[in-house]
Amino acid sequence: MIPYRVNINGIEVSASYSERAVNGIFLPLLRMLSAMQRERGRRILVMLAAPPGAGKSTLLSFLQDLSRRDPELPRIQTIGMDGFHRRQEYLLSHFTERDGKQIPLVSIKGAPMTFDLEKLTESVREIASGAVCGWPAYDRLLHNPIENAVTVDGNIVILEGNYLLLDEKGWRDLSRWADYTVSVSAGEELLRRRLIARRISTGVSEEESVRFVDFSDMPNVRLCLEKTKKADLNLRIDEEGDYHLETERTPDGSIPQEQPE
Repeated sequence: MIPYRVNINGIEVSASYSERAVNGIFLPLLRMLSAMQRERGRRILVMLAAPPGAGKSTLLSFLQDLSRRDPELPRIQTIGMDGFHRRQEYLLSHFTERDGKQIPLVSIKGAPMTFDLEKLTESVREIASGAVCGWPAYDRLLHNPIENAVTVDGNIVILEGNYLLLDEKGWRDLSRWADYTVSVSAGEELLRRRLIARRISTGVSEEESVRFVDFSDMPNVRLCLEKTKKADLNLRIDEEGDYHLETERTPDGSIPQEQPE
């Protein structure tokens, strides 16, 4: 296993990736995206969708690191959809119904309705056009997005988010702007354990972490697992945290095989 440590949104994250996954999935993916970009002669946009707790931000950071270490690999730029959370004041003043009760949107922050889908769609369209443009990031200390926190200027841009391939009205249209799509899935209980551990790592008690994850996060996990559209590349995380290839559709129709460890 290849260990990897990174700070994600102020949280120190430790992960590890098997040589089988790196050599059989991740490096071939980067090489294929490089070939696609050269062939099309323009920026390509890749969308990676995964449920909460799947480690998508860490994975993209690792892919970016891989691309920088090998001079033959293309430079990739990674961005996330978290900057499209609606502002905290909006979430505090708007309500929805759950279990027969009216609750403020802030209590389910991270659900699809707590994102500004119209703004996200407009920004994705701009990214797909090849424009050099600003992109927002989410500040966990301010609990609000920071506009134009990142300048998008890469030729290969990978956008990650929970709902980029969500098969629901409005959301299902997002992938029309993608040149290539990736979906990551995992077992529900594995994701629950990860989410609880991540919340505890921020200083929240175990009891409060369990309560929050079960009320707020797990409905989003189930939504992603049940209503994410099939992607060009479909990966699954096993109980040990390793990645496996489920299906892949490449531009020439070929399906590369994972290499043995």
